[in-house]
Amino acid sequence: MKKFLIMAVIAATTFSCGTPKTVQESRKVIKGYWSLNNISYDASGTFNVTLFNDTSVECFEGSTWRFIPNNNTGNYNIENSNCPTGERNFIFTIQEIDPATGLYDFLLKPTNAKGKSDTNAGYRLRLAQLNESSMRWEQTVSLDGKPFKINMNFSKIQE
Repeated sequence: MKKFLIMAVIAATTFSCGTPKTVQESRKVIKGYWSLNNISYDASGTFNVTLFNDTSVECFEGSTWRFIPNNNTGNYNIENSNCPTGERNFIFTIQEIDPATGLYDFLLKPTNAKGKSDTNAGYRLRLAQLNESSMRWEQTVSLDGKPFKINMNFSKIQE
């Protein structure tokens, strides 16, 4: 009986479908505090962009973000005095799209302090770059019927 139990545990461990190793590594790297340094677009011009149905790009620049990967939660603080300041909460998920190319999606869902969403709305972004000191998100939206890419560039503040 003991042999059977040991074999069952080994089989379950070997054949289980867990989180891909690269996603686990990404969670370790993203853990901590980040600053959203700047936001740019793939087109030139002046645009009135509101991110995450919250506030303008100008308000997001300079905001601080905290990621807590063990429970997939976090928050960001808008600190610009010309904007609606304060802490906002969210839950997030990192999803591997293509292991061969290393493409990831980053899913972000705004919540209240208790982790509940009023609207159940979420946002899918491409996690285009992530290392120990910097991170870049790309969000593609439609502008006049054409793809329009928003780039959000972060730098790590501390773990």
